[in-house]
Amino acid sequence: MPQPMIISIDVMGGDHGPAVTIAGADLELSRRPDVRFVLYGDEAVARPVLERYPRVAAASTFHHCDVTVAMHDKPSVALRQGRWKSSMWRAIEAVKRGEAAVCVSAGNTGALMAMSKFCLRTLANIERPAIAAIWPTLRSESIVLDVGATVGADAQQLIDFAVMGGAMARALFQVERPSVGLLNIGVEDVKGNEEVRTAGQMLREADMPHLAYAGFVEGDDIGQGRVDVIVTEGFAGNIALKTAEGTARQVGSYLRQAMSRTLMAKIGYLFARSAFERLREKMDPRKLNGGVFLGMNGIVIKSHGGTDMEGFASALDLGYDMVRNDLLAKIQADLAQYHRGRFGARAEGGDG
Repeated sequence: MPQPMIISIDVMGGDHGPAVTIAGADLELSRRPDVRFVLYGDEAVARPVLERYPRVAAASTFHHCDVTVAMHDKPSVALRQGRWKSSMWRAIEAVKRGEAAVCVSAGNTGALMAMSKFCLRTLANIERPAIAAIWPTLRSESIVLDVGATVGADAQQLIDFAVMGGAMARALFQVERPSVGLLNIGVEDVKGNEEVRTAGQMLREADMPHLAYAGFVEGDDIGQGRVDVIVTEGFAGNIALKTAEGTARQVGSYLRQAMSRTLMAKIGYLFARSAFERLREKMDPRKLNGGVFLGMNGIVIKSHGGTDMEGFASALDLGYDMVRNDLLAKIQADLAQYHRGRFGARAEGGDG
């Protein structure tokens, strides 16, 4: 049996707090019996919930925290008031101290990113971290980054995102050389802004054995699963993510309305029920819940704030997979290899 996987949880995070985070931990234990938890939260609120889940209580260490970061708190205020005291900070700090392998929180995204950067620090040669999301596609799944950590990105930052996203694809999909595309308004080389075009040229010229650059991709290529990794800056990535989530809910609503409109539609639904169940399963955002913070000296998973226990368990499962498949080591190795080639090429050019 593998060594226990220790996950730190900000149990106060999200719209529902311990009612969801602790219930999700219990569901994760049923799937991954080798998991152990370090829980951080307000004991007066969390302890009564924890007592309803004796399996989680037995597999956990609980630490009381005086401060809870609210979902509406500004990141700067949360960082100033919540450092060293809040459940969010202490859950991240457990990763820094080596007391946990990964941190999971459903709390305030901006505050979680600010605290993670301050506590864990960014990796060498990484100026800005990214949030990577898993995207369901017709082919299987893809990784999209950045989906909200960085508004605007220069060419070098886009390349860093590509390298980190490729390493995540290797860890998650077990693909030795994942394909990577830059999100753009067209596939022609002349399309897009200068930073995207420059990043495309640099990726074509780079020697990266663990990454296959596939060129520019457009918005409709994401759902097609044309590439394993789609790279963009956080403004466009967040809009794309929210649009896809809204479209999925819209389609689901249309189907429910259509299936209940007439008696014949209801009868047809009964005959096609298994197909609709498979469709619902494929479109269920809880199955792919969790954004991975990439570019820091530790792994942090951001769960959707409004998710339920099933969704939070999916975020815990994602953190488990990222650690078991050595995500951080893959990112560090790929970044080091890329920058060795980059600076080596510069040195050769200078010698000439």
